[in-house]
Amino acid sequence: MTLRIADTFTAALTRLTAQEQAAAKQAAFDLQVDPSAPGLSLHRVDRSRDRDFWTARVTRDLRIVLHKRGPDTLLAWVGHHDDAYDWAARRRLEVHPTTGAAQLVEVRERVEEIRVHATPSTPAAVAPPALFARTPEETLLRCGVPPDWLADVRAATEDTLFDLTDHLPAEAMEALLNLAVGIEPATPAPPADPFAHPDAQRRFRPLVDEEELRRALDAPWERWTIFLHPAQREFVTRDFAGPARVTGSAGTGKTVVALHRAVRLARDDPSARVLLTTYNALLAEGLRRKLALLGAPPNLTASDLRAVALTEHERLLGPVRIATEAEVHEVLASAADGQPVDAGFLRDEWRLVVDARDIRDPAIYRDLPRHGRKTRLTGDRREALWAIFDRVRGLLAERGLKTYAGALHDTARALVEAGARPFDHIVVDEAQDLSLAELRFLHAACAREANGLFFAGDIGQRIFRPAFAWSAEGVEIRGRSRSLKVNYRTSHQIRRRSDHLLPARLLELDGGEEDRTGVQSVFEGPAPSVRVFQSAEEEASAVARWIGEAIDAGIAPEEIGVLVRSPDELDRALKATRLAGRPGEKLVGRAAPPSGQIALAPMHLAKGLEFRAVAVMACDAGVIPSEARLLEANDERALEEVYATERHLLYVACTRARERLMVSGVTPVSEYLEDLLDEGPA
Repeated sequence: MTLRIADTFTAALTRLTAQEQAAAKQAAFDLQVDPSAPGLSLHRVDRSRDRDFWTARVTRDLRIVLHKRGPDTLLAWVGHHDDAYDWAARRRLEVHPTTGAAQLVEVRERVEEIRVHATPSTPAAVAPPALFARTPEETLLRCGVPPDWLADVRAATEDTLFDLTDHLPAEAMEALLNLAVGIEPATPAPPADPFAHPDAQRRFRPLVDEEELRRALDAPWERWTIFLHPAQREFVTRDFAGPARVTGSAGTGKTVVALHRAVRLARDDPSARVLLTTYNALLAEGLRRKLALLGAPPNLTASDLRAVALTEHERLLGPVRIATEAEVHEVLASAADGQPVDAGFLRDEWRLVVDARDIRDPAIYRDLPRHGRKTRLTGDRREALWAIFDRVRGLLAERGLKTYAGALHDTARALVEAGARPFDHIVVDEAQDLSLAELRFLHAACAREANGLFFAGDIGQRIFRPAFAWSAEGVEIRGRSRSLKVNYRTSHQIRRRSDHLLPARLLELDGGEEDRTGVQSVFEGPAPSVRVFQSAEEEASAVARWIGEAIDAGIAPEEIGVLVRSPDELDRALKATRLAGRPGEKLVGRAAPPSGQIALAPMHLAKGLEFRAVAVMACDAGVIPSEARLLEANDERALEEVYATERHLLYVACTRARERLMVSGVTPVSEYLEDLLDEGPA
């Protein structure tokens, strides 16, 4: 018997209670061990147009819907008795006549007519234009649209396209969203096995043993990392002559591309040394968990960039002790003793200019342009400052210390001088938060030019590092940068509201531009709630009620996150979860809460995470943007950087939500909430 599991089954499983899920999983295990076990009470669904649909008994009221054809069995859906029979009666499993992919198709004759409804912004007398009225039928069929649904697709407008989401096969809906933003469907030759088609492989997963079934059932939230979506496949399979990058707003699947590209490069050449990396250890651990689902080859290493760089430093230059921020500040103060220089300015000049760029020649520092820096420095002033920075390097060396940036620069030089480049291909996730020193190290560590460096990132989510021109460091990606336009993770409503926090186009220091327009989400959900309260107590009570509503809707506590600007506000989040009668777990040094507990985290720790429901609390004036960071800004450029990254931080927090989002603050609230309160155009 060949047993497969459909994504419709795992999606339906998440809507059951924890007790019902456990019973359904056990029934699935029993089915794999003995498909004819009497306890399953198999019954054919007589009302279905597809005579191969059956149900298996889980409990008195719970049924698994199976599709049994010859030796093949598909776990198709799970739910309560009447719902299960109704679902099966309205579906058939067929092979699409153009793509050759296996599809679960809703029977068109049994579905009510989809009517075009006027929206508040569209007068009833003015019919909005149909998106695909002039699209050739052959193109729609190449999208995977079932022939029965062609007329409905042709009639769909921008307002009504999402009405088709629950009716069309998911791969067809995704292809239509791609088509709406100008991405034509691919035309691969139909395979001999309908389940071998790439679209089918993303929807139907074969299960060879009990352990694989257990992983599929226990990690439905991670199933999106297993199979590629159409718009992502190009970035995985394409070859590039030099450094390349994929961008896209939150939820468009950049990490999925990074994972699959790293695996593809490692499998294509088993002798190649492939690195998949990101900027911190928690995110790297998340990448390793997802690689395990993909079956990564042994020549693929996944590690955080700091660990990789320090390992290479030890290999080439010996062990190193990295100075803490406090130690660097103390050394700067000692080196400047008696000099009339502002401590904040001195720290920024060292961190952002001298140490970041590895400036070791006083002539280079003397002639360095100061674009965006408010403080203008005369030649004499630069000489005085250079004397301080020269003493800083000496004091660090005396104490056996290096800054992290300094260690990276030293290692990059050693790699180039020795010609000992440790990796053939490097794939970097969350690349928007790379520092200049990290980019130099990566460039020096990669042995190949073709398919050597590949970056996945979104400058709208840059929250940790100041921007700089990559081309000035020898990494030229212009002409090899592409943008993803289909959002698979976040509902249309959450994506649209969160996008109000950022401009439609973000400029890069290289002169490039990231266009964030034209992004579409593949599913809809409730409108986000943005609330302003008079006191922290009112806010906590409202968030507690919101948590209760999410749990009543079938969302497990561990699928809920409560995010705040910094650790200083975590107690407000904890109070809300206690009022909700649900334990909250602060995410400190971990990527996910224990089962049954709500995740509480500062916004910066939520990077790379996702939840079905997110409450973003304590968005008060002075909290975000952080008043402390604003006061630390020493010039206009630094101030602009703070405002930008604080906006990005709130954007990151809001886009951790898949289905439900609540954003709140206590009056006077953050100026950013005005953007979220404004619905803006649909």
